[in-house]
Order: sequence, then C-alpha cells, then structure tokens
Amino acid sequence: MLEVFQRFLNGTGFGAFTSGQILMILISFVLMYLAIKKDFEPLLLLPIALGAFLTNLPMNGLLSEPSKANDFIGGLFHYISYGIRLEIFPPLIFLGIGAMTDFGPLLANPKTFLLGAAAQFGVFAALFMAVLLGFDLKEASSIGIIGGADGPTAIFLTLKLAPHLLGPIAVAAYSYMALIPLIQPPLMKLLTTKEERMVVMEPPKQVSKNIKIIFPIIVILIGTLVVPPVAPLLAMLMGGNLLRESGVVDRLSNMAQNELINIITFFLGVSVGLTMTADKFLQAKTIKIIVLGVFAFGFSTVGGLILGKIMCKLSKGKINPLIGSAGVSAVPMAARVSHNVAQEENPQNYLIMHAMGPNVAGVIGTAIAAGVLLSYFVK
Repeated sequence: MLEVFQRFLNGTGFGAFTSGQILMILISFVLMYLAIKKDFEPLLLLPIALGAFLTNLPMNGLLSEPSKANDFIGGLFHYISYGIRLEIFPPLIFLGIGAMTDFGPLLANPKTFLLGAAAQFGVFAALFMAVLLGFDLKEASSIGIIGGADGPTAIFLTLKLAPHLLGPIAVAAYSYMALIPLIQPPLMKLLTTKEERMVVMEPPKQVSKNIKIIFPIIVILIGTLVVPPVAPLLAMLMGGNLLRESGVVDRLSNMAQNELINIITFFLGVSVGLTMTADKFLQAKTIKIIVLGVFAFGFSTVGGLILGKIMCKLSKGKINPLIGSAGVSAVPMAARVSHNVAQEENPQNYLIMHAMGPNVAGVIGTAIAAGVLLSYFVK
C-alpha cells in the first residue's frame, strides 16, 4: 500500500517540488500581499505575482513547447509569450498609454522637459556600475534602462541587446514601478526641505487643441529621424495620443484606453511573472540585477529632484522641486507620489497636474535613451 502511495505521489507535482520553487512561491505570495493589501499598483504587481506562482508549480505545462509527444500542441503561455518575444506587447502598451495621456501639462510648461531628461541620469549611472560588476556593455545597457521606470521600454531594449536577461530585468522594472510609493518618498524628503515641499505652483496654462494635435505628429517625425530603433514605441505612444486629441475617433481612443491596454497588461504581467522560475531567478547574476535596478531607479529619482531644486531656486520659489521625482516614466504613479508627498506638508497643495508634465516627459525621455543605446549597438 505504501509503495502504491509513493508511486502516486511521484506522479504528482507534490513529489517534484524543490526548495527553490518553494522559495519563489513564497516570494510570489509577498508580491500578492503588496498588491492586494498595500495597493502597490495591483494592475502590474498582481499579474506578475500570479505568473511567478504558476511557473513554480511543478509539472504545470503552461510553457511547454510543441512536440511530437504532445501532438505538437504547446502550453497556453508558450503562445502568449510570443507577444513579448516578437515585440508585440510593448508597443501595444504604449498605444494605450498614449491614448490615456494628456500632454497638456507638459506643453503648458515646456521647462519640465528638462526634468524628464534629468531623471534619465540613473539609466547611465547604473550602466556604468553594471560594467564595473562584470556585465558586458549590452547587458549593462539593458540593466541601466530599469532606471527609467518604464517596463515596456525595458523589455523592448533587452530583447534586442540581452534577451537572456529578459526575466530578471523585466521583473525588476515592473516591480520597482509598482513599488514607487515605497521607494521614492524617503528620497524626496531627504533631498528637499519642508519649505520647498510646501511650494504652491500657479495653475498651468490652457493649451489649444491644435497644439495638442500637432505635438504627437512632431514627436513621431523628429523621434523617428533621430532615434530610428525606437520608432515602434514612439509611433504607438504618439499615435495613441493622436487618437485621443483628434476628437473624431472616440471609439478607437476608448478601445486603446480600456479593453486593449487591460488585456495586454494582464498578459504581459503574467508572462513576465512566468519568467521567474527558480532555476533562472535564484542566481548571483539575478541578485546583481535586482540591486542595480534599485540603484538605477534611485539615481533617476535623485537626478530629477536635484534639477527640480535648481529650477526652484532659479524661479525664486515658483517651482516645487518634488515634481522632479516624477520625471521617471511610471505614468501616472510617479506624479501621484509627488502630489501625495506635497499634500503631507500642505493639504491644499494640488501638485498632480504640474507633476504630470515631467512624468510624461519621462516616457519620451526613456524611449529616447533606449534609442540612443540601440543606435550604438544596432547598425
């Protein structure tokens, strides 16, 4: 009887568990807790946690490749993962982001373009550090882009330069995006004074409809000519924004803002989580990438804050330096964090629209940074 039970146990997933898989499942539970109980960007973190949980269940077959043994039928997520491998998901995410984004605050205060650029400092600082830690230039560039806090761009760049690092880089990029409310506030309070955080900015000027329509067209034109490798990202980002601002294709704009981006976000998040297998994730190289990701993200935040402080002084206290931290690409998460930290000091301070300027500038800035890196390697 015992032998029969042992044979049955060996044929189930229970008999195939490893200590690494158990550890990764526990990590997935932590991510679920942060998403559900702490509300840390659950739209990103919960699908990633679900994927990490599923991929570490033994004998799950979700990523099984087609073979003669299974009638050439692969696992469900083997096919869904092609959305990442074929570079389909990142541009489609950008289409939805573009349709959801109002570039009005940026156009009303063009100086905030500089804050979006300053927040890319972490990309190149982390690249340099990664080289010092033994990564080659292509790997280091893929790691550095985590500092832009832009998951789709990180995936897009890594697929071209270091596809073997896609799992840990994608997980780091999306996890740190979700953990912005935990990571940024301490740096913001450390680098700014209470008086600076209490600065109330004048309401942004209104931007005409014509300018909002012309802007995405100009960005596509100039961006494609200057950094051709990231044309798919810029074209989808600004194409989605053109759908929004044109005012004549509400059905398409609503589709991009809702159904499309919701579906793609789920599949992309779960696909990223599925790369968190114990054998690939629990390695020294992965730990280095996770640490470098924090370094990159922190330096990007610091870069934006320092320029924000400089602009505050040059404007004689008319610019709140907290909007500098929103220069990372995580829209609108980083802008909300800037707003919330400002309101802790002054509940009447509504900083969200001002912070959206550098926030959306950061999306463009990270895409351009990725294009510069790609242009260097891809001829």
